[in-house]
Amino acid sequence: MRRAMTAVIALAAVATAAGADARPREDVMDMHRAAVVFDGHCDTAGRLGRREPVDLGERLEDGHMDLPRMAEGGLDAQIFACWINPDYPEGEYIQRTLRMIDGIHETARAHPDRIEVALTGADVGRIVGSGRVAAVIGIEGGHAIVDDIRVLRQYHRLGVRCMTLTWNNTNNWADSANDTTRWNGLNDLGLAVVDEMDRLGMVIDLSHVSDSTFFDVLERTAHPVLVSHSCMRALCDIPRNISDDMLRTLAGNGGVVCVNFFAGFLDKDYFERVSTLWDEMRARRKKLTALYGGDMEKAWETLWPEYRERIDGIPLPDVARLVDHIDHAVGIVGVDHVGLGSDFDGISATPAGIDDVSDLPVITAELLRRGYAEDDVRKILGGNLLRLFGEVCR
Repeated sequence: MRRAMTAVIALAAVATAAGADARPREDVMDMHRAAVVFDGHCDTAGRLGRREPVDLGERLEDGHMDLPRMAEGGLDAQIFACWINPDYPEGEYIQRTLRMIDGIHETARAHPDRIEVALTGADVGRIVGSGRVAAVIGIEGGHAIVDDIRVLRQYHRLGVRCMTLTWNNTNNWADSANDTTRWNGLNDLGLAVVDEMDRLGMVIDLSHVSDSTFFDVLERTAHPVLVSHSCMRALCDIPRNISDDMLRTLAGNGGVVCVNFFAGFLDKDYFERVSTLWDEMRARRKKLTALYGGDMEKAWETLWPEYRERIDGIPLPDVARLVDHIDHAVGIVGVDHVGLGSDFDGISATPAGIDDVSDLPVITAELLRRGYAEDDVRKILGGNLLRLFGEVCR
């Protein structure tokens, strides 16, 4: 299915001969630039919704994404996920979500020559064809609709075209992979949310959900679904990742799974070591937030430098390990159902060889080195996501 012909083998030979740390050769870069590169998930919207938002038009000194680095990495389309920490008071969920949605629109307004918000799959193709980044607005965590389908509709009117049904928290209508089981999947409100998203033409995202929620959605929805930023449970056995049975069901639905770049989802040993630090930091953050009068962002900014240093001391998996997860998914369901979901600006550690969005071409190089045909590489880089959005968002 994926083995290359002679011309592709020639490309593969020069792709990463010097290892993952080498920049791809220009012929590989040409192939990468010619593809539509569509990333299924980033958390950069959180930086746009702050009291003092960053300007993505400038090269930023930190983080994983800005427009100059997107151009260097050949990124053409991006789902910007608006995530609200459920530890905030529920009364703040909508306001904070609106700030991020506004931040995405304002970025597009400030830089119309480089980025535009896409409302349909056709928009994505048009915007990419004009040489600009197509920004798709998503929501990460169904708690952001505060159990009200009318709020979901309002988000859609503001340009939201994708929603992850849960985050790490089980909400009032769907179970999460990383929290207690309340509903054994979806309850009646959860089923109604799925129905309304189908009616509106919103992409249902099943990263973070429990296995029961996953299968409930696949039995209910009429449209292909997205798993925007998850890895393969067979290679890293944690509930947050997707099982082979889930992969097969996803393929039968016509959906796409996008491989997450987080080192902890790629490698079980890394996950266990870093989870210990995260649990410690969350406990300290909770106490510090109370001390700061409820200012969670200040508590985070106080603690993060220390934990950043400690996390940086844990050895990282490399780009080859990321592509191992792509390989596994392709081996189970074929190349038409696999993509990239970096989770940039939402993860604490990327694989060795990928520091930020400018390094996306090293994935192309590794795929070619392993013998993937050019057409199949294009599907993984973004063609599959482009197909999915064209089918759902009309």
